[in-house]
Amino acid sequence: MSGLFVLSLLTNNFIMTNNAIADNFSLLGKLMDIHGENSFKSKTYSIAAFTIEKLPTELKDLPQDKIFGLRGIGDAIGKKILVQLETGQLPQLNDYIANTPAGILEMMNIKGLGPKKIFTVWKELGIETMGELLYACEENRLTLYKGFGEKTQQNIKEGILFYMGSQGSYLYQQIESFAINVEAKLKALFNNPQFHLTGQFRRQMEVIDKLDWVTTTPKHTISSFFVQNGYTLVDDKDQYVSVVGQENVTLGFYAVETTAIATKLFETSCSEEFLEVWKTTIGLNEGTYSIEEAIFSSNNMAFIPPYLREDSVVIAQAKENCLPALIQTKDIKGIIHSHSKWSDGNNTLEEMAAAAIEKGYEYLVISDHSKTAFYAQGLYEEKVLAQHQQIEEINAQLAPFKIFKSIESDILNDGSLDYEKDILERFDVVIASIHSNLKMTEEKAMMRLITAIENPYTSILGHLTGRLLLSRNGYPVNHQKIIDACAANNVVIEINAHPRRLDIDWRWVRAALDKNVLLSINPDAHSIEGYADCRYGVLVAQKAGLSAPQNLSSFSLQQFEAFVLEQRKKR
Repeated sequence: MSGLFVLSLLTNNFIMTNNAIADNFSLLGKLMDIHGENSFKSKTYSIAAFTIEKLPTELKDLPQDKIFGLRGIGDAIGKKILVQLETGQLPQLNDYIANTPAGILEMMNIKGLGPKKIFTVWKELGIETMGELLYACEENRLTLYKGFGEKTQQNIKEGILFYMGSQGSYLYQQIESFAINVEAKLKALFNNPQFHLTGQFRRQMEVIDKLDWVTTTPKHTISSFFVQNGYTLVDDKDQYVSVVGQENVTLGFYAVETTAIATKLFETSCSEEFLEVWKTTIGLNEGTYSIEEAIFSSNNMAFIPPYLREDSVVIAQAKENCLPALIQTKDIKGIIHSHSKWSDGNNTLEEMAAAAIEKGYEYLVISDHSKTAFYAQGLYEEKVLAQHQQIEEINAQLAPFKIFKSIESDILNDGSLDYEKDILERFDVVIASIHSNLKMTEEKAMMRLITAIENPYTSILGHLTGRLLLSRNGYPVNHQKIIDACAANNVVIEINAHPRRLDIDWRWVRAALDKNVLLSINPDAHSIEGYADCRYGVLVAQKAGLSAPQNLSSFSLQQFEAFVLEQRKKR
């Protein structure tokens, strides 16, 4: 159900046709099922909706006594019909809508996700947004519940992706292949190699609202082509034109002369803050540069990559030719934070180790869910011991490659971890994360996080805010206080590389580096395919100026073993 439809239900001026009244009853019945109400009552409204849709005469044209005399319309339903005809509203429905999270209402748009399944998703999994549901599908969690097989889970995932794709904003990971393919087609269609991706995409922003290009193709040629092919013109001014089509991605074009390509590419690849400081302190001679690099070399400066052009600090570094050597995907030496079939992962330990070796990694840190994460088949104490025995057997076979014993331990409501010391002592690395009761005040969130950070068994703080991009903001935190606490307690802060998390936000990484806090780009992989997500963590880490020595997962096997020993000393 769209937000527009919800709004129309609450509008007094809504014309109450038979279809509108039937829709209200149908929606009421579904919401009652979603709330777990008496199924007999909810079915009554569904039957009423079906009956009203088939009526040959509009209810508004019938006398009241005729309405109550209709077959299948009893006293209770009849009274609710009259209320709608008189007021344009169904109060009971309004109450249910008011008491249903917006994300739950949104789920009703997903094909194959009926009220009963939404009830399970909401009440049993504790999921309230579309993004959370997609993440649960990606973590293979739905299959643990009655009525959700692998095929159903896959269909729901595809339905969510289709729906999200119609909303206009996309994760970098979602839009990447599309952007590259569109650029290739543009060059071929217009027989012009001068189409250069710029803007948010070139800056490696985690969320993309539109795709922009700089081109020498005339603006009217571009707009005419797209309009003739069914696209809608969004903007048309000066050198710029943008359009949107059925795929619901806004495509923008800066049309310039050949001599202005370099300058326009530079201008459109900077944040507003960066560009303003640049123009004020450096200046920009438009039309005088053959390539973008010349803008920097003509000012005796090191080239600043587009993804670093966010704030003015980097300008001073470029003047001194002392830009940091930024981390690259090839710098990741080990997979830290991964889940196996022991909890909610898709692969066995043997399969995960083999895939890591094949990809050239030196070690694997298995961090399955802890016992509180029952929804993810979290490991109770006896399973921890059994898993550790298997890890030792595999390590004996695969040396020098090594699997480290880890756990993603839930941070409980009081900030404690969910194992006793005798179990925590057995892990090489403990990742502490919040997964439950996410609706907290900052005071509550900070208490839980700081307490966990101060726990001597905590090695890494996982996905700091619990956010899911484009669907959940995460709980409120004071980033600086958390960074200070991690510095004081020798705790690493994770850059969760899952493209829907990317948490800690890259905007706070520099503050962590200033306090000499170690970061760790971790894929939070629930399958061997998830190892590739390290790349998205690297992309945002580059924006923050992170170098390989400042990243735990860039440590060699020998260095990581030394890190484990240091962590054990603080216990």
